[in-house]
Amino acid sequence: MSIEPPRRAMTRRALLTGGVGAAAAIGAGRLLAAHGAAAPRRTAAAAAPAVELHLAATDGWASMPPSSRPNLPFWPDSLAPSQLDLYVFGFRDVTGLDAAAVTAQRGKAQVSAPTLGFDEGVDIKLTLSNLGLSQRPDLTDGHTVHWHGFQNAIPLFDGVPELSISVPIGRDFTYFYRPRDPGTYMYHCHFEDVEHVQMGMTGLVYVRPVQNAHPVAGDPAGSRYAYNDGDGSTRYDREFGMLLNEVWAEAHYRDAHIQTTDWTDYAPSFWTINGRSYPDTVAPNGDPMTPAAGRLRYQPNSSLVTANEGDRVLLRLANLGYQSHNLAADGIELTTVAKDATLLVGRDASTHFETGNSVEIAPGESRDVLFTAPAPGTYLLYDRHLAFLTNGGAGGYGGQLTEIRVSPRGTRPAQTTPNT
Repeated sequence: MSIEPPRRAMTRRALLTGGVGAAAAIGAGRLLAAHGAAAPRRTAAAAAPAVELHLAATDGWASMPPSSRPNLPFWPDSLAPSQLDLYVFGFRDVTGLDAAAVTAQRGKAQVSAPTLGFDEGVDIKLTLSNLGLSQRPDLTDGHTVHWHGFQNAIPLFDGVPELSISVPIGRDFTYFYRPRDPGTYMYHCHFEDVEHVQMGMTGLVYVRPVQNAHPVAGDPAGSRYAYNDGDGSTRYDREFGMLLNEVWAEAHYRDAHIQTTDWTDYAPSFWTINGRSYPDTVAPNGDPMTPAAGRLRYQPNSSLVTANEGDRVLLRLANLGYQSHNLAADGIELTTVAKDATLLVGRDASTHFETGNSVEIAPGESRDVLFTAPAPGTYLLYDRHLAFLTNGGAGGYGGQLTEIRVSPRGTRPAQTTPNT
């Protein structure tokens, strides 16, 4: 059975106004779903075992770089526990935990959410538990998982509460999906979505193509692809997911201190990649379940890019902030092969990839970008809007900046988990 021809890219408005959903999963240093099924380009995926996941929604505290300029009383927050300084909402991966252990995650939100990776055609059952808010028990907000961009979500499982279901405090709800379109997507809470997205209830999700099981002729066994391209043009050796966002410290403070926020005054204090601002962006992955993980325990996803010279590297970029961003990598040629989980090919199979040293990405959009790692050295990947490269207006580099560290050929072993 053939899949439909490449579809027209969705607009930002279509993605943000209760359309279909998306989700993601590399969670805090562990990939939640293994590489899986396959077939050649534009063929249906074979039946595969179901993947079962469990996320918990709650509040908690995160940390911005200590070198940031204070913005009192909003940041650092006087209510924050030791080493932490920013009040947040978020999701936690609680897959496999018993009921008592799940309940114990209340007040330990993760920012950004666990990254989720699924195989095309695999049945997904995701249970969401709403644990309530430890800092604000007076708030009775429901929560949802909206899979931002998925083309096949029915309204019941789409996560837009006006059309489906929101999960009350103390209750669970299980979503069902069967993703059929490879690519990079996002997921977020759609209950009070302006507030909850800003507070940190956002994550990255991607769908792996069936082509992975049947490499294109001439490609090495075990080759991985971003899409069912049919010609190997989206083959990669290493992949790194990056979720862009902004943090308005005043809104986070007001949520913690029982004050209302006028969202028309939106003025971000920090600009983040995977919930971190530079130099935290290049710190290693952490484990939110390990108390000794330090101040970045609840922001476990690194955005440091590492590769060997000559490696083909896939960047999965998504923007769930409220500002447009333009990521650049001086000295590296970036090729955008897909926008909003849509491979850039025409109906006649001609490619329309875009090549340059920067990639523009607006709110609610995703990009899949490939590059070949250049000569050994350290390269910067950063937002070209220089005002977004600061932490609260402090001197020195900050914000949406990370590094691409290239080693000599054969130095680094094959990548087994994204973002490592």
